[in-house]
Amino acid sequence: MSTRPSALSALVSAAVLAAPLALAGCTAGSTAMVAGGPSTLAVGFTAEPQNFDFTTTDGAAIPQALLYNVYETLVKIDSDGRITEGLAESWDISDDRTVYDFHLRDNATFSNGEPFTASDVKFSIERVQRDWTISLKSGMDVVDRVEVVGEHHARVVLSRPSNSWLRAMTTRIGAMFDPNGVSDLANDPVGTGPYDVESRRRGDSVVLTRNPEYSRPGDPRPEPDYGTVVLKYYADATALNNALLSGGIDVISGVTAPDSVPQFEADNRFRVLQGTTNGEVVLAYNNRRAPLDDVRVRKALTYAIDRKALLEAAWGGRGKLIGSMVPPTDPWFEDLSGEYPYDPERARRLLREAGHESLRLNLRIANLPYAVSSAQVIASHLKKIGVTVDIEPLDFPAVWLQQVFTDGDYDMSIVQHVEPQDITTFGDPEFYWGYDSRRVQRLLSEADTAPPREYISDMREVARTLSDDAAANWLFLFPNIVVAKNEVRGLQANQVSEAFDLTGLRRQGSS
Repeated sequence: MSTRPSALSALVSAAVLAAPLALAGCTAGSTAMVAGGPSTLAVGFTAEPQNFDFTTTDGAAIPQALLYNVYETLVKIDSDGRITEGLAESWDISDDRTVYDFHLRDNATFSNGEPFTASDVKFSIERVQRDWTISLKSGMDVVDRVEVVGEHHARVVLSRPSNSWLRAMTTRIGAMFDPNGVSDLANDPVGTGPYDVESRRRGDSVVLTRNPEYSRPGDPRPEPDYGTVVLKYYADATALNNALLSGGIDVISGVTAPDSVPQFEADNRFRVLQGTTNGEVVLAYNNRRAPLDDVRVRKALTYAIDRKALLEAAWGGRGKLIGSMVPPTDPWFEDLSGEYPYDPERARRLLREAGHESLRLNLRIANLPYAVSSAQVIASHLKKIGVTVDIEPLDFPAVWLQQVFTDGDYDMSIVQHVEPQDITTFGDPEFYWGYDSRRVQRLLSEADTAPPREYISDMREVARTLSDDAAANWLFLFPNIVVAKNEVRGLQANQVSEAFDLTGLRRQGSS
């Protein structure tokens, strides 16, 4: 889930919606065939998009479904965290790092038949600045202007050097739009990607079908094998697992119940891929609300939670303790997981110093399995130091986004933050953390314009400062555990972008 520096930025042939049997045929996994075409793939998820408009709706569910699959970006990020070509075949950067010349593919077409050109780059970037309302839009603030140099040559001029801007262009704010395709983004996405949204059944599924306009002669990356992909949504881990075991889906996009992994590892019908993510599972403290505006209270809560035991109980020990908002795939990663060792006596002492020998706090969490299981451990640990925790699961994303993220009506919360390099959200005092540090704001500003070596040292200093302030409690880095039928190939072990990228998936034996 991502967050905002300003507000927060997170999904429909009628025949399919109206006919349960038609949709059931789609969700039969790789056994279902499209007449005269490739097979259907069904992928299971837990967080369903509210709509399809990620320009005005925060949260991770929409880009997870649409980014790279329906909407493409000029540049994208691969599973190792490297920036690679997307709609731009290449790009040049000026010596002062303020001018980017993008050389575009000359054979990309939107699903409505309109050709993709440099004018669309200008429109898309300017629209982020002008019309988007989600938090991530601030990543485009550094752009001074966009110039159409030629039909397939776009120039972006920044107002200052920025170490983060090109990487931000791999996220949803870098998605390219057609001016004639933005009238109903919530229901009718129009992109250049290999898939188009065919239908949606709320509470159940989204159906993507091959974009008939998608053809890339000369592109070494082949077109997807699957002509139809059904994104199926399940409210609990048991239903998700049973859907794969019974053949209702072909892939679990991310295992949500770690104790289920052994059964899949022991079943020769399936492959289990284990990798990493950049998704930090965070126990958020509301820094603007008493008593959590007192650093002694935040530190006490952090010392009182045994994160190693929590990871074992909540995720079977899978995942990684990191102690900061920085995953190991970021160049400024520093392991700060030992900064707050489990120390209940020290926690009680800090609470006494702060005048709070007993406390009652609400813990409003996303109703997702990892958050629920983590909350139970946290409540148990905090009870030992005199803190009573009232756990309140909230429907995710809609209710959580409104009550916690937008309204800031919480004491503590738990959610996974999946946007790349989202440590920068601590530089926004309006973000739902409620954290307001002039030092962190200055360091982030200096880091973005600094030479690369200073950039890394400044960002490490940001992470250390946040740790010293106990601005939040970084519980663990979420593991990426994908389970799929053996015939599904091309899945990525690491999930380090906002997208669940379907574009490289293949049937076993296909070329």
